[in-house]
Amino acid sequence: MRPSFATAEAVEALGRRIRFLRIQRKLQQKIVAERAGISVNTLSKMELGDCGVSIGNIVSVLHAIGVDDPFSSLGTDELDDGFLTDRPLPRRVRRRRVKEE
Repeated sequence: MRPSFATAEAVEALGRRIRFLRIQRKLQQKIVAERAGISVNTLSKMELGDCGVSIGNIVSVLHAIGVDDPFSSLGTDELDDGFLTDRPLPRRVRRRRVKEE
């Protein structure tokens, strides 16, 4: 199943951010991949925004480039700001089946 457009967009933005941080710290892909315990190919996919890369690998890479606690603000009031509690969740719209006669 394909991810939603919003999910794909968010993963691509995360990949760009990871690549930016890696380059800013002057780290080669090979070094980061070794530190994270993944292949260079997986790191490359991550930086390109591939939705198939596991969250564990993403966290390993973030630690390898020096981002200590990347998800520490998730679920806190500081992050929420009413956004999560005041809005209803989006509804998935499915196509109706056409009855065959």
